[in-house]
Amino acid sequence: MGVCGYGYIAGSGPALKLIGQTSMRTVTDYTFGVIPMFMLMGAFVSVSGVSRELFRAANAFIGHLRGGLGMATVIACGGFAAICGSSVATAATFSSVAYPEMRRFGYPPSFSTGVIAAGGTLGAMLPPSTVLAVYAILTQQDIGKLFMAGIVPGLLAMAMYVLTISVIVRVKPDWLPRGAATSWRQRFAGLKDVWAPLVLFVFVIGGLYGGFFTPTEAGGVGATGAFLLGVLRGKLDRAGILEALLSATRTAAAVFTVLIGALIFGYFLTMTQTPQKLTGFLTQLGLGPYGVLALIMLMYLVLGCLMDAMAMIILTVPIIFPVIVQLGFDPIWFGIIIVMTVELGLIHPPVGMNVFVIKSVVHDVSFMTIFKGVIPFVVTDLLRLLILIAFPMIALWLPGRMV
Repeated sequence: MGVCGYGYIAGSGPALKLIGQTSMRTVTDYTFGVIPMFMLMGAFVSVSGVSRELFRAANAFIGHLRGGLGMATVIACGGFAAICGSSVATAATFSSVAYPEMRRFGYPPSFSTGVIAAGGTLGAMLPPSTVLAVYAILTQQDIGKLFMAGIVPGLLAMAMYVLTISVIVRVKPDWLPRGAATSWRQRFAGLKDVWAPLVLFVFVIGGLYGGFFTPTEAGGVGATGAFLLGVLRGKLDRAGILEALLSATRTAAAVFTVLIGALIFGYFLTMTQTPQKLTGFLTQLGLGPYGVLALIMLMYLVLGCLMDAMAMIILTVPIIFPVIVQLGFDPIWFGIIIVMTVELGLIHPPVGMNVFVIKSVVHDVSFMTIFKGVIPFVVTDLLRLLILIAFPMIALWLPGRMV
C-alpha cells in the first residue's frame, strides 16, 4: 500500500527507486543488525534445550508447593524469554515442556494453558526483545535504553503472575495440587544446568548497561556466546546448528520484509501528512493526554486479537508516535506501555494469537478452556498497565542510570 500510494503521488519511477534504496539501506544498516543477531542467539538457546532445564530447575525449588508447577512455569518462561525474545516461541516451547508435567500432577487444563499463554507474553518485554528493538528503530530511540526499560516491568509481570497463582490457591485451595517434593541436594543439582543461560544474560545485558557494548555488538556477543555454550556443553550438534541458523534466517527475513514495507509506508505517510492530521484531530477532542492514550491502548487491544505483535508495532507506530510526542509522553516509557498492551492483546478473548499457538501444540484442549484459564492473568495485566501509567519511573529508572 505504501508503494502504491507513493507511486500515485510521486510517480512510478520514484516509487520503484524508493523500493531499491530502502531495501538496500535496511539490510545493510549496522543498527538493524541487532535484530538477526538476537534472533540467532534465541535460536541457539532454544535448540540447546534450555527451556527444559529452566523448568526443571524452577520446579525443583517451588514445584512441591500447591500451585508450584504454575509458578515454576512463569519463572521458567521469564528466564527463557530473557534470552529468546519471542512471545510466540516462548508459548509454543512451554506448551510442550510444562503442559504435560502439569497435567501429570492433575492440574486443570484451563489453568495449565492459561499460565503458559500468560508466561509467553514475557517474551516481548524482557530484553533482548525483538519487538522493542523494532520500536526503537522506527522511532529512532536508543535500543539499549529500551532494553533496560523492559527489565523492571518484566520482573514485575513475573511477580504479579506468581501472586495471581497464589490468590487462586487461596480462593480454591483444592483446585491446584502439589508437585513432587525434592531434597535440597536435588534442588542445587538442578541449578548446574541453568548457569550457562544466566551467565550469558548477565554478560550481554550487563555489558549493554555498562556501556561496554552497543546493542548490535551485544547481539553479536550473545549469539556467539550461545553458540559456544551450546557446543561446549554438548547441547548443539551439527544438525542443531543448522536448524538454529535456518530458523533465525527465516524469522529475520520475515521481519525485515515487513520492516522494509513499513519504512516505505512511512515515506507515504510523510508525504500525505497523515500523522500531523491525526495529531491535530486527537488533540482537539478535548480528552486530555491520558484520554488519548486510553484510546490508543484500546485500539491496540482490538488489533491484538487480529494481528501479530511485530506487525502491529511496525504498521501503527509511524502513525501513532507523533501523537505521543505532541502530548508530551516519554518515548521510552511509551514503548514499554505499548508493548505491554500489544502482548495483552495476544491473550485476551475472543481471538488471542498466543492462544492459537498453544492450541496448535496442545490438541486436546478447546479454545474456550484456554481463554477461561487466561482471564485471571488478563486482569493482572490490566492492573499492571495501570501501575506503569501511574508510576512511569518503574520503566524509566534503569535507563536513567545507564552509562
